[in-house]
Amino acid sequence: MAFYESVVIARQDLSTTQVDTLADDLTKILSEGGAKVTKRENWGLRSLTFRVKKNRKGHYIFFNLDSPAPAIQEYERRMRINEDVLRYLTVKVETLEEGPSAVLQNKDRGEREERGGRGGFGGGGRGGFGGGGRSFGGGDRGERGDRGGRGGHFESGRRSGGASEDAGAA
Repeated sequence: MAFYESVVIARQDLSTTQVDTLADDLTKILSEGGAKVTKRENWGLRSLTFRVKKNRKGHYIFFNLDSPAPAIQEYERRMRINEDVLRYLTVKVETLEEGPSAVLQNKDRGEREERGGRGGFGGGGRGGFGGGGRSFGGGDRGERGDRGGRGGHFESGRRSGGASEDAGAA
């Protein structure tokens, strides 16, 4: 048997109990085919990058599987028929990871940041474009402090009006 990771996206208008029932049904389909579900995670309702079948959000479910190929084929066939499933992706992997997935680990970290962690684009804390870390002012523009300097940065190919001290050096 081979190892697989599978992510299923269910419709946004399903309740949490309906999502759990869907996950139970998918687990049952796999076990009938001789597969073992080693890990099952509910990643919750998350925003989609673009609309999928008129849905802006979807319930994400993650499975780690130890399964023969025919069981995966039947599992995917049933998901194509099911109207509650928006998208799915099953990938064959070398080994199955133990412990919580990266999505759940980042979800916990994201909740901590909302309570007053690091700054992002809006500013505040360390890093990001909000300041504090590195200045994007005149010091990064080369030796002369203008855009035409040769401080290790690329040149745009445009020359400022008239003759400049760099005009003859090109």
